[in-house]
Amino acid sequence: MSYTKEQIAHLIDGTLEWEMIHRMLSSPKDDNRFELYIEILQERMEWDDRILLPLGPHLYIVLKENDERITKCGCGHEFGHYKENWKLNANIFVRDTKETLHEIYPKLMHSDPKWNVLREYYCPSCKTQLEVESVPPFYPVIMDFEPDLDTFYNDWLGESLPADPMAK
Repeated sequence: MSYTKEQIAHLIDGTLEWEMIHRMLSSPKDDNRFELYIEILQERMEWDDRILLPLGPHLYIVLKENDERITKCGCGHEFGHYKENWKLNANIFVRDTKETLHEIYPKLMHSDPKWNVLREYYCPSCKTQLEVESVPPFYPVIMDFEPDLDTFYNDWLGESLPADPMAK
């Protein structure tokens, strides 16, 4: 079954009725879902760089005019090449005390900050929270994943991407 652009937009916005969500989850994915999803996201951006892959609700890997692939926030802030950990260029707030953990968890419902901290990553431009990770104190910043964009586009979508001038 194929779904309309309007239905996919409602799915993205979290406003699609449950029966339709259940039907989507219970049936094979339609062939053009990814392309439609990207098209909807692209129309919502105020910038023209082509979205290659969404990383989260406000974070994308995009193709610049110079064929460079970068991580970019929905507001337009650029974090650098997608193979570099974007989190290292974000604003980071670490909840590493009982007082800061109490701001979001009730007393006695949070972890012990000696064993576990919360790192919140924010866009330096729009201040949108992009991710949260729960890690032991002093644990290195986690790079979530490094997608193989060329294989995904060549083998799954049947499209060749321009060579990345920053590829190492």
